Amino acid sequence: MLKPNRNYANLKDSYLFARIAQKVAAYHETHPDARILRLGIGDVSLPLCDAVIEALHEAVDDQATKERFQGYQPECGAPFLRAAIADHYRSRGVGVDDDEVFVSSGASDELGDILDLFDRSSSALVIEPAYPAYVDANVIAGRRIVHLPSGRENGFLPEPSDDALADILYVCSPNNPTGAVFGRDQLQRWVDFANEHGSIILFDAAYEAFIEDDDVPHSIMELEGAKTCAIEICSLSKTAGFTGTRLGYTVVPKTLVREGMNLNDMWVRNRTTKTNGVSYVIQKGAAAIFTPEGQRQTQEVLRFYKDNAHILMEALDKADIWYCGGKNAPYLWLRCPDGSDSWGFFDRLLNELQIVGTPGSGFGSCGEGYFRFSTFGSREDTLEAACRIADLLSR
Repeated sequence: MLKPNRNYANLKDSYLFARIAQKVAAYHETHPDARILRLGIGDVSLPLCDAVIEALHEAVDDQATKERFQGYQPECGAPFLRAAIADHYRSRGVGVDDDEVFVSSGASDELGDILDLFDRSSSALVIEPAYPAYVDANVIAGRRIVHLPSGRENGFLPEPSDDALADILYVCSPNNPTGAVFGRDQLQRWVDFANEHGSIILFDAAYEAFIEDDDVPHSIMELEGAKTCAIEICSLSKTAGFTGTRLGYTVVPKTLVREGMNLNDMWVRNRTTKTNGVSYVIQKGAAAIFTPEGQRQTQEVLRFYKDNAHILMEALDKADIWYCGGKNAPYLWLRCPDGSDSWGFFDRLLNELQIVGTPGSGFGSCGEGYFRFSTFGSREDTLEAACRIADLLSR
């Protein structure tokens, strides 16, 4: 008789954002005329930039002609896009070869799929508070998970230590949910720690485009020794508004070897076995981001979300509320006022101000008593939410 994967029974009953959606739907049902301001889930609100739209149209036209029609794409990514991404790294002084770049349908997919490279007996370190998928993917695989707590005392940026010993190390910077960012020296300590212990860092760089400070690395591959201990996973969702279009990329260095097995070769074999490649149309649109005009237009969109962050930061400053993030990151992570718990503060904001955020406890026990705001909303909603927040918290 077939046996199901019983690890699913160890998952939490309700996914964080599903519970939020249920609560908002219940409120809307009893208050149908209320204007709800959404600062919760990190979905973007601006359209794709013109350079991407033009490239998507051109790609669709290609599919309408026999001479330019494209069928299956290479499983690891179209050569033109792999080269464009590698060139982008090289323009920042980071030596990445074209065949070290793998195109995916998004960072979330890749964060789960990449675990195929590691034996199920390997352990995984998760720095809490954490993006829930890190934990869930390893629960499903039946791995032992090491939870490394972080908090206000260390700016939610813990140092590596004996408490952090694990085979797989999840590091996200800029961080979701806290918005905290590792400086160059701090991140170098994690790289040195991984190399010393033979661990592999899974570096989630989904929000690197929001970095403005020179001392904050955009890529872990900038650091000495990273190519022998790190895999970098990135996304165009927040960088270029691809949340509904779906495309990401992963950098697996060819120098990454464990027990005589080359992880780049292994990932090529995995992709050629488990995927048929990403849509040609979507890859053509993505390549436009890495052109000079695409970069200029993308920076304009990112500036909009960064300005949203400053609007919310001013409101929290006015109310004298502690927070981190906002600068170098699209999330603000604040301490709930008056000793409130995370879901209690969620209910208060929804019922009194019609504002939706994300309870910190949904990101692990270290998130209890904290709350996350996203800066990806409309300008109108962000301004209105800032006014309501400053008024309520000041009181």
